[in-house]
Amino acid sequence: MESLLVHLGASPGAARSVADELAARHREPQRRYHSLEHVTEVLAEVARLLPLEPEADPVAVELAAWFHDAIYDPTAGPGESEEASAHLAHDRLPALWEADRDRLADEVDRLVRLTVGHAVEPHDRSGAVLVDADLWILSSPPERYDRYAADVRAEYAHVGDEAWIAGRGSILTRFLVTASDLYAAGPTDDRDARRERATANLRRELASLRPTAGA
Repeated sequence: MESLLVHLGASPGAARSVADELAARHREPQRRYHSLEHVTEVLAEVARLLPLEPEADPVAVELAAWFHDAIYDPTAGPGESEEASAHLAHDRLPALWEADRDRLADEVDRLVRLTVGHAVEPHDRSGAVLVDADLWILSSPPERYDRYAADVRAEYAHVGDEAWIAGRGSILTRFLVTASDLYAAGPTDDRDARRERATANLRRELASLRPTAGA
């Protein structure tokens, strides 16, 4: 990230300060899944998808990938962490450059907010790339997905088992019901392959939440 900010006109010192801040935030103790590993995985999927979506803005998408979970509080209400992360991006980015880059900060802000509900308009190719990358984990190899599920549960250790099963089950069911719309970037065969893997992972986790019959 530091090199990207310098390329955009930030001084090396200012770029390093922002990069160090984001790295430190992603190492906070309340994080298990929403860590630097998650950012690295999102950036890797962004890099894979961008050549497939030439209308996407690579700079805005990469910056949004770095900022989208910069503030993460598992005890906060729905969307509050993403909103705070968007505000952080809008605060930090314009201060880096002498030239007017408000439009870039606005776009990063907008993209970060998309990661609340993961709904993207058909024309929004930048949004499609970021949201798909954020949801890459759903289509990840089974062992990676299972570790993700365990890490998310650890982040919500303050939630009792009954409430967790109800809430997590609702989220998984919603993803399964809308699985045909789950991914929006890239060619059809690529999206279909990701949806197939994601569906298998989601079904497996949902089954693990349900009590065994007769138990």
